Amino acid sequence: MPIRYEGLTHIYQEGTPFSYLALDDVSLEIKEGAFTAIIGETGSGKTTLVQHLNALLLPSKGKLQVLDRLITADQKPKQLKSLRKQVGLVFQFPEYQLFEETILKDVCFGPKNFGATEEEARDMAVKMLKLVGLDESYLDQSPFELSGGQKRRVAIAGILAMDPQVLVLDEPTAGLDPQGAKEMMDLFVELNKTYHKTVLIVTHDMEHVLHSCDEVVVVAKGKIKKQCDVTTFFEDVELLKQLRIDPPAVIKMREALRERGFSLGKDVLSIEALAKAIQSEVQKHE
Repeated sequence: MPIRYEGLTHIYQEGTPFSYLALDDVSLEIKEGAFTAIIGETGSGKTTLVQHLNALLLPSKGKLQVLDRLITADQKPKQLKSLRKQVGLVFQFPEYQLFEETILKDVCFGPKNFGATEEEARDMAVKMLKLVGLDESYLDQSPFELSGGQKRRVAIAGILAMDPQVLVLDEPTAGLDPQGAKEMMDLFVELNKTYHKTVLIVTHDMEHVLHSCDEVVVVAKGKIKKQCDVTTFFEDVELLKQLRIDPPAVIKMREALRERGFSLGKDVLSIEALAKAIQSEVQKHE
């Protein structure tokens, strides 16, 4: 079942002098099982959009269908607890999710809250921490003594330990070094492709979008400006300029070569495809 926003509007501090229209009559459908990037400038409404998915925020107007749940403006969804097991949201700032005195207790909290035994929760916590690159030596450490990147790994492990059907990630690789970021993105791709989880990622990193995602949703000033597959998105060079997006390296190289007379199609989106296209062009002029 797809995720479907229908005429959804969200106004922060509605009815006060400080009210702010964050989402304006948004209608959007996200395919089940897709790996979707949510992109846009700071303040565009990206985070507000995804925080509706587990009813962390409720619509001011309109409605949202998530799995078998209908979230509306005038009625809180029933059984929010089970909804938040199905839709796991990793915040942009991991400190917002960490609260226990040890890493083990923090990652165990979700499974235990949903009925797992102490032993089951511990086994799941150890498994998920290993999955995000943290071994058992971390179990008894305080999450607040970790580096920013390590805190992010623990926050992600805590969400994965609940085995959600939908995984929502708000800038999940911020604070990680390049190798750590690649490992995290590879993990999210595996969760999507192998375990068939629907994944949504809010990100400014276009390399991640190009190499990991299936679809792109562009948010601008609280509205959906564009929704398309990744190939179509990166073919539209004018849109990238309009959005002031820093394209991936291969797109920059492709456009630089085109400006110098190379006949390279807009569908050249990988190093391998670029190398092959350049070789073809050179051979034509030998």
